[in-house]
Amino acid sequence: MPDLLYLRHYSDSLQQQVRQLLADNKLGTVLQQRYPEQSHPVQTDKALYALTMELKRQWLKSSEPISKVVFDPKIHVINNALGTHTQISRVQGGKLKSKNEIRVAALLKQLPLPLLQMVVVHELAHLREKDHNKAFYKLCQHMQPDYHQLELDLRLFLTLHDNPPSP
Repeated sequence: MPDLLYLRHYSDSLQQQVRQLLADNKLGTVLQQRYPEQSHPVQTDKALYALTMELKRQWLKSSEPISKVVFDPKIHVINNALGTHTQISRVQGGKLKSKNEIRVAALLKQLPLPLLQMVVVHELAHLREKDHNKAFYKLCQHMQPDYHQLELDLRLFLTLHDNPPSP
């Protein structure tokens, strides 16, 4: 029986459905039907930066600036989720300056664009809400109304990645 590491906090019934899809080699088909376009043009740090800044401009105009947005091949999916947001503070002269950086797992280059956008939205939401609380998820849903479905779908893709179909 496969370990559904990414679905631990979901209901037993959903986990059972996923186990059955895996056993029947149908999870990939279900995801392919939901996301017929598996590839996307956001393959470089420059393109990721442009996507992130467009979403920031659209939804978080008055939030703090972002100094860096990159794909990071070192992000471990389990330990760091799929993205990180860091705020680095430094004293320069007599002023405290801070920089915001967003790093996204390079694995997202291989997944459908809506899933990459969901991770970017998640990291952008941390500009306003540092913790994963109600306000944080409300902001995520404001920026991307189907946020929770996309998060589940991303977890399904990761589950499929870790449990490839048997021949």
